[in-house]
Order: sequence, then structure tokens, then C-alpha cells
Amino acid sequence: MMRLFRFSLFFLFVAIFILACDSSKERKPEPNFEKIRTLIQEMEYQGGVMASALDTVAHYFAKILVNRDSLLKAAPPSPYRFSEGFSTNLPGQDSSLSSVIILNSTPDRKKAEEEVLMTNMLDKVFAAFIKENPRAAQIYLNSAMQVSRVYPAYDVKNIVDPDIVVTDFNFYYEADLAHNPTKGLVWIQEAYVDPAGKGWILSLLHPIYVDDVLFAVLGVDYTVSELIQRYLDSLEGEFILVNAKGDIVAGKAEAIESLSMPPLKNHVYSETIHSDYFRISDFNLFNSKSQEVRDMATRFLLEKKNEFSFDEEANLSNAICLRFNAVDWFLIEVFPNY
Repeated sequence: MMRLFRFSLFFLFVAIFILACDSSKERKPEPNFEKIRTLIQEMEYQGGVMASALDTVAHYFAKILVNRDSLLKAAPPSPYRFSEGFSTNLPGQDSSLSSVIILNSTPDRKKAEEEVLMTNMLDKVFAAFIKENPRAAQIYLNSAMQVSRVYPAYDVKNIVDPDIVVTDFNFYYEADLAHNPTKGLVWIQEAYVDPAGKGWILSLLHPIYVDDVLFAVLGVDYTVSELIQRYLDSLEGEFILVNAKGDIVAGKAEAIESLSMPPLKNHVYSETIHSDYFRISDFNLFNSKSQEVRDMATRFLLEKKNEFSFDEEANLSNAICLRFNAVDWFLIEVFPNY
């Protein structure tokens, strides 16, 4: 009788264990893609608005170039004065002005000075753009003549090396013919450090051609911190935004930390990316300390699947993912295992 009781008790424990496991599996949140789909649509819509506005600026600039000779003859005195190639106006001193640089790498100083004079009328267009697109951090023009114009003005002399070659930066060459054969608008899909001191940013570019030669590149920047605050922090849930390489472009702190990434400065990703020691390669899903997180990255980014279930990670239940349409980014929502 006692043996039968023990035998029955054993099966009772087994049944309870199985039910507990099944119950744990049932607790995994049901995939709900509508929330992240809506978030992607909102981000892409705002990106489209920005693209349309930048395209309008590009058309205005193209008209300037068509009429450059007559505009130069009738140009009013320039409001800019230069010291060692840097415009001397200071940030906040005159909101109608940009920061302008004639870099030491210019092949023709005289032509560069004419270009500054010819493009001074862009300042009012730049100012209007920023006013109408408050999510933009800055709008700028970089030319093959090594002239840079950025609005709003910034502490250019203490930030920019006058010996740089602006055409060597991705915010120029990503729009050239080799990288952008359609000559249209293009997003830089990887975050990079802005030489103008805005931290880690994402850029939308528009090439400007004259007689099939790339004359200049217009650009507008989003800061990564703005992207986090505007879109991710405002929504309940744990999200990360990654590019096709697995680099975390933006993300909520708990989501990033749950994926076995390096510790965040003050538990804030936007502060971490401004740190001197920050390396974006450290915040790559394929470099996670967790094998399951690396498996998730493979499933989402390489196999293009939309769901992943964690079995070994005690703090994670599952994750879902959708890809953007306009750029090669992925929005992932991870679900903690409560």
C-alpha cells in the first residue's frame, strides 16, 4: 500500500511539473505585431515628410545653380566674416545665419569664396526647414569645393578640424554616384559620430548635380537620442532598433541590458553613445554574450523570420520583429519572463 502511495505521489509530482512547464509556456505573450507595425509606419511617415521637405530645398538649390552667374553679379554683401576659414559668427548670436567653413582642403579658394556668396540665400531656406521640422537636429550643405554650411550655427572653430576632407565622410560619399546611382534621396543606415558635435546621428542625404557632376550634398540629421525619446520611450514595451548588421541604432535601456549587452552609462543608451569609450560594435546583437540572443539575431536579420522563443535565458520569454520598408532596419520587441 505504501509503495502504491509513493508511486502515485511520484506521478503526481511529474504531472505537476509538466503542468507547470506548460503553464510557463502559456505565459509567453502572444505575438502582437500591430504595435510595432504602427510604430514603424509612424517613423517612416515622419521620414517621408522630412524627405519631401529636403527635396524641396534641393530644388531651390538647383535653381540657384542654374542662375549662379547672374546671382553672383547681383549678390548683396555677405554677412559672413572669416578667420582661418571659419565664419566668425557664434551660436545664438544671429539665428538667421549658419556656420560656414572653407576647409584647407579646398582646391580653389577663390571659387570656394564665390560659392559661399552664391549660397548665402540658402540660410533663410535652412532656417525655415528647421522651424517646420523641429525633430531635425540640423540641415547642411557640403560641397566638392570643400565648403560646409550648417544650420543652426554651432561652435565650429572648437569642434571641426580645418584640415578634414569633407568628401571623405559618409554624409557625402553615401550620396555619390557609386553609392547612389539613382541620384535620389538616400538614408545613411548606420549611426555615426557627427563632426559638428551632435553625438551619434542618422542622416538623410540629397545629392546636387551640375552637368552630371556631383556639386554638393544636402543633408539633414536626426540625433539618436531624439529618436529614442520621440518614438521608443513614448510607447509601453521593450524595443530596440537595429540595422542589417545587428548594430543597435536605438533602444530602451531595459531591452538592451536584457540582451546581454555591455552596461549602459546611467542606465541610458543616449548617454552611453556620447561616451568617449563607446563603440557601436560592442552593441551588436551578434556580439552578445548570450548564444540565444545571437541565435535571435540570425533568425531575424539573416533568416528574415518574425518570431523567436527563448528557452535558456531566465529573464526573457520571446521576441518579435518587423523590418522597415524604406531602410534596412529592424524593430524588435523583447518580452521579459516575469
